[in-house]
Amino acid sequence: MSLTLNRRTLLIGAAASAALGACATGPGAASPPPIVFVHGNGDTAALWTTTLWRFESNGWPRERLRAIDIPYPLARDDDTKPQAGRSSTAENMAYLSTEVDKVLLATGARQVVLIANSRGGNAVRNYLQNGSGAGKVSHAILCGTPNHGVYADPKRAPNGEFNGAGAFLTGLNAPKGPNGDEVTPDVKWMTIRSDNNDKFAQPDGVWIGAKGVPTHVTAEGPALKGAENVVIAGIDHRETAYSAKAFEQMFRFITGKPPVSLAITPETRVVLDGQVSGYLGYAPQGVVPTNLPLVGATLEIYATNPATGERLGGPAHRKTVGADGHWGPFDADPQARYEFVLAAPGYATTHIYRSPFPRSSAVVNLRVEKILDTDKDAAAVVIMTRPRGYFGLPRDQISLDGKAPPGVPQGVAGVAASKLKLTDGASRTVVGVFNDERVIGRTWPVANNELSYLELMY
Repeated sequence: MSLTLNRRTLLIGAAASAALGACATGPGAASPPPIVFVHGNGDTAALWTTTLWRFESNGWPRERLRAIDIPYPLARDDDTKPQAGRSSTAENMAYLSTEVDKVLLATGARQVVLIANSRGGNAVRNYLQNGSGAGKVSHAILCGTPNHGVYADPKRAPNGEFNGAGAFLTGLNAPKGPNGDEVTPDVKWMTIRSDNNDKFAQPDGVWIGAKGVPTHVTAEGPALKGAENVVIAGIDHRETAYSAKAFEQMFRFITGKPPVSLAITPETRVVLDGQVSGYLGYAPQGVVPTNLPLVGATLEIYATNPATGERLGGPAHRKTVGADGHWGPFDADPQARYEFVLAAPGYATTHIYRSPFPRSSAVVNLRVEKILDTDKDAAAVVIMTRPRGYFGLPRDQISLDGKAPPGVPQGVAGVAASKLKLTDGASRTVVGVFNDERVIGRTWPVANNELSYLELMY
């Protein structure tokens, strides 16, 4: 690391420490409050990676930042009926409650800050209104949470968690206090939403499989009476939580001051870890992911040529996943590009190509994939994915293998993956571009039950 970078890092660290002065957990306390991050429907803790890095880069101690993994992250179709591989609102709340208690015990803090994306915000609101959260939470930040539903129709799946006219959300939104607020008292509340680019806050049901049917929901659906309601133009559903602009609002709301920097400060030593998970099964509506450990899966990591994606020697790391699900730790080169190779019985060998990791992370969570029957006619399959946001046209500059990415529509940003099916089975370089980020990988033959992922970091 250069002298210039070292000096810049020291200056940022000093300024960040000063900015955190207002975040003490009590009179005279030196540490900022612990933050618990809650992901959305079907997602994992890994989506908070860059947000965690930004908090760390602004002086927040790593040990006071906790992103949790809901074991069964998908909501039930009917919240009142058990459904394999899915969780109810009560189960989601109970898991959050347990994790908050763990964080309070580990840190010795009196209260935590809760930050949630999408469905995670339902758990936060339920925990504070109907659970054991009273007194344990100082701030609650809901990012893109469909607080008034993805749809609001008493005749359409009336017991659905995301029905604004259903019992769950109408109960949470019932007026409270003298002003008729929709938020639980004695907690500082903020919502972050898009002006009109959130796929789950649209007047038409196109993004929930009901094109042309009114949802009775508007772009203002995530806002709550009694909260500070922030609108950020142009951001999509996931960017309400995982973008630099969203982080800026989070930090300001908690500390009362803007962050020193929105950039991610690199570290000289980077240690990576995370969990490997899979799928409960493939339902007619799609896959049913879990965040449960996939015991027996194997992971190999290879350093790759940054221009071609070809491997630079043998594996830099190899591990068979045990009962805890962890695949690390792995000492990574912060300048290197890596290929993560996952294999497990019943799954395809999944080759995941990533940008360099500037900082350490314990939530580099990975899922083994399967090749769909509809893709088995291809010689090779390459999927470019953006976990922390969606692809929007014409908002973003995107290409896959030098061409417009397949399956990405114009208008509202609502697709997080683009799949390229190739007829040529020869191994070659393939490049995915999203604005300023480029991920370089290789193709692998479907005939050998292999596929490639180009996973964007930002």
